[in-house]
Amino acid sequence: MSLRYLPNTASIDEIVEVIRADGGVIIRGFLKPRILRGLRQDLLPLLEGTPGGEDAYFAGAQTGRLSRLFARSKYMVDLALNPLFLQSARALLQTPISGWSGEVRHEVAPDIQVGVTQAIQIRPGQGKQPLHRDDGVWLWRHPQYGREARLQIMVALSAFSRENGATHVIPGSHRWDDERMPTEAESVQAEMEPGDALLWVGSTYHGGGENRTSTPRTGLTMAYDLAILRQEENHFLSLPLERVRQFPEELQRLLGWSCSTTYMGWVELNGQFVDPWELLQRDDFREPGQLT
Repeated sequence: MSLRYLPNTASIDEIVEVIRADGGVIIRGFLKPRILRGLRQDLLPLLEGTPGGEDAYFAGAQTGRLSRLFARSKYMVDLALNPLFLQSARALLQTPISGWSGEVRHEVAPDIQVGVTQAIQIRPGQGKQPLHRDDGVWLWRHPQYGREARLQIMVALSAFSRENGATHVIPGSHRWDDERMPTEAESVQAEMEPGDALLWVGSTYHGGGENRTSTPRTGLTMAYDLAILRQEENHFLSLPLERVRQFPEELQRLLGWSCSTTYMGWVELNGQFVDPWELLQRDDFREPGQLT
């Protein structure tokens, strides 16, 4: 199998259909030129001063990684709320679940939330990353759990080529069980132009490629996850409250400032279960734990 490419005019149904069949898809021209320029201007200078990872096996000693991206670029709002990404995540992840409460049967669709954010720069001399599944952070089991936990995106901030470390992906591997080992021979590389984006689900095997050139390969990744799971990146400790207050309400809730549909994440206030989003509206709420 190979990765399929769709234009940025594709419908959500078309995108979701390809992801369900192949485990991932590449969207041409995902980012508007203005947003691409803004992200590059904000993040590339910061990456220049970011050292390589200490974990040579997985993170990569010649790979720079930068998180807390919502605090570092205002253009992350445009990426997060891009309908091709957000609505595809809702369609793929928000599968309803039925259950009983006394004699009443309820059908509830789980919420989604922002998971990890990271700018990743694979520098010259960096070798291949091990092929892996991102839903392994929750010890997800395949196919026992019968649903996806994550939709992830990798936006090309520079060109992605076979020579400079374009992401390896194994199309169809989202249908594998946990006993089958991934091999590089089964993978294809996500070659992209700046502004293109790879979308894939958490059960699809993938990994960064080897950079055999003299220039870095830079991408920006972000995930939408089921809100019933712990966020991989701790946004409550990473983002200043005043920055969060500047975001649209939809993004505030996606970052975790909300009760889920199953009322996970509430805060007690005056004996009542309170939606955390209400705290952002209070002038006297300046830091965690400051409740009266």
